[in-house]
Amino acid sequence: MLRISLALLLLGAAPAMAQTYTTAAEVKPILTMNKASWIAVRPFDGKDILYFTNALAWRCGVSEIRYGVNGAKAETVLAMEPCYEGEAVPNALKMESIQPYVTLPLNSIDTVSVVVVFDDGSEEPAEYERKSVLTP
Repeated sequence: MLRISLALLLLGAAPAMAQTYTTAAEVKPILTMNKASWIAVRPFDGKDILYFTNALAWRCGVSEIRYGVNGAKAETVLAMEPCYEGEAVPNALKMESIQPYVTLPLNSIDTVSVVVVFDDGSEEPAEYERKSVLTP
């Protein structure tokens, strides 16, 4: 009885495996649910800034993000930081040389097309109108 109690105590004390969100199977449901907020547009300092912060926050499990503006196909590949697998926060945005946004001329963005390509080869497209993703 003592051995069984000790074994149960040790099993209960073992930490649960943390989910790191580094595969398509883990991030696809999250990105699919928050598709409406993958991007944002903000006029700032005489430019339109097209932010991809939300999509990039779940980039582990994503092999590529492509976008197109104003009817253009989503063919421009967005630069992304690597996934920091093995670290406590593998999706952290740490590099100053790779920004989570692109800049375009002021008021030049009317629509944006985005395609997220997952590491399992599947793709999730999205279409946005400026007014639906405009932030003050």
